[in-house]
Amino acid sequence: MSRKKSEKPYWEMTTEELREATKQFDEEFVFERSKPLTPQMKARWERAKAKLARTDDGETEQIIAVRLDKSLLERVTSLARKKRLSRDALVARGLRALLAAEGE
Repeated sequence: MSRKKSEKPYWEMTTEELREATKQFDEEFVFERSKPLTPQMKARWERAKAKLARTDDGETEQIIAVRLDKSLLERVTSLARKKRLSRDALVARGLRALLAAEGE
């Protein structure tokens, strides 16, 4: 059973179209119709269930709470997205740069 692309999104469908598009979910799960994961599906599953990665240098991490102005947090989030980093990684990078500049 593969997914097929609907002609239009669910929220634009009539009740009858929606009933037809989702009728596969009316059945109970039947184990006999399941199949082993392909290598691609398995890799995707492993990524989804993976634990958060450790820091680059293998140090342990500690969770802290930091208060930031909302506008500063929005700017940090925006920059992190542009650089394709997590906010955690961006903040850590910034703190390391500040410590290096201060000679610490």
